[in-house]
This record gives sequence, structure tokens and C-alpha cells, in this order.
Amino acid sequence: MKLSLNQWTTRRWTVAEAVEGCVRHGVEAIGLWRQEVAAQGLAETVKLVGDAGLRVSSLCRGGFLTGGSPEAMADNRQAIDEAAELGAACLVMVVGGLPGVPAGQAPAEGFSRDLAGARERVAEALSVLAPYAGERGVRLALEPLHPMYCADRAVLSTLGQALDLAEPYPVEQVGVVVDTFHVWWDPAVFGQIARAGARIASYQVCDFLQPLPADVLLGRGMMGDGVIDFAPITRAVRAAGYEGDVEVEIFNADVWAADPDAVVSTMKDRFASLILAP
Repeated sequence: MKLSLNQWTTRRWTVAEAVEGCVRHGVEAIGLWRQEVAAQGLAETVKLVGDAGLRVSSLCRGGFLTGGSPEAMADNRQAIDEAAELGAACLVMVVGGLPGVPAGQAPAEGFSRDLAGARERVAEALSVLAPYAGERGVRLALEPLHPMYCADRAVLSTLGQALDLAEPYPVEQVGVVVDTFHVWWDPAVFGQIARAGARIASYQVCDFLQPLPADVLLGRGMMGDGVIDFAPITRAVRAAGYEGDVEVEIFNADVWAADPDAVVSTMKDRFASLILAP
């Protein structure tokens, strides 16, 4: 397992600055975000990453499929094309919440409460997008999110649900994300990690802070600053056969405000002591 910097952890850095930071700190891989890639320019990002000799451990994100709009499908096809250009190990898919419930906002008038129907729309969209991704050599990585995000961000809340959706497709076409923040609480997680096996497309780590901040999206902390026991999860992921990069992905206002170089130094230390050592 090798360390990867998810770009959102050092949100103040542009793509160019993040690539330079990885080289400076000896981090061999980077997880990129589409809006930052667009700001840098796709072709320029491809060149920057290639010249630096970095791996692109993931591109975030595709998804938000539950509304069933043609625009969402077109955007996902574009995301797949971008991931192919970048040579990303996977395209992370955050599938979306209930139709009419914008992420982080109050429900719109007339929003849908049909959770089962929303999950069916994800399955329908995947049946179109998975073959498209396969033709372009891109692996879709379904990411279950913590249940507190079910209404507005992801109607997939457990690794088991994500695997159920992935299983009809070839392993190289559709995989899953194991993110410690989102799965640590699940009593079935170890069995589901074993079940996932080669479908694990990405392993992301950060801690679950207690108490959570008012904006629960920002409740992700540096490893060791929260309540997660990383050792058994990491052992399970390794035992399942995962040998890819381990992304540190942190959404936290204090981390974002800190000096990015100091953040990366701390990240490396915590990765060595809490993720690799056990």
C-alpha cells in the first residue's frame, strides 16, 4: 500500500500546487477532483501529472444519478472520458440522494421521498454507464456514504448495498470504495470487505470526529484525531487482496485553513503510524 494525497485534503492548492507538493513530500499518487482539473485544464493536468511521475489514484466524482436527467448522464459520460484521459485508477461515483433534495440544502418543494425508487434509478443508470466506462478502460467505483448523507448525497449507505449493484458487472468495470469515515460504524463491514475482494477500487482514510461540527460534511479529521480504529479495517482491506493506493481525503475547515505543507507532513506521519504500522 502506498500513500496518495486526495486533492481535497489540501483544498487551497491548485492542481499544479498539489502535484508540486506531492513531489516535494515524496507522495507518489494523487486523487483529483473534476472542478479543479477543469480550472487547471484537462490537457495541462495530464501533462503535469505525467511529468511528475505521479499515479492518479482516483478522479472524483461522477454520480448524482437519482434524478434521472439526461444532463446528469451526459455529465457522467464526460467524467468517464476525463478519467480515461488522466489514466485514473477509478472514477468515484457518489450516486445522489432523494430527487429534489439538493446536497447540503433544504428539500425543494415537491421532492420525492421514494428511497427505493431512487436506488432503482441508480441501478438503471449504471446499466448504461458501466459498459460505456468499460469501452474506455475506466473503472467506476461506487462509494457508499454514511447514512446521515442518505437524503441528499448517497442512497447507498453500506458496502453491501454498493456490492449488490456492482456484482452484475465485470470486476474491472465496476468496483467499490472503502472509505473509513463512511463504513467504520457498520457491524457487517468486515464481512463485506471480504466479500468485495477484487472489487475494492479505492481505499480512502480519514477519521470521524466527535462531536461532529454543525456542517456534518466537514466532520472528517486527520487520522488519530477521531474515534476510528484503523488497524482492523486496514487488515481486512489487505486480506481482501487490495494493493492499491491509500488516499487521505479530509473535509475539514481547520485542515483547509492550515499550511498545506504542514498538513501533508502530518498526513505522512499518521499514515505511517496508524495505517501502515498495524
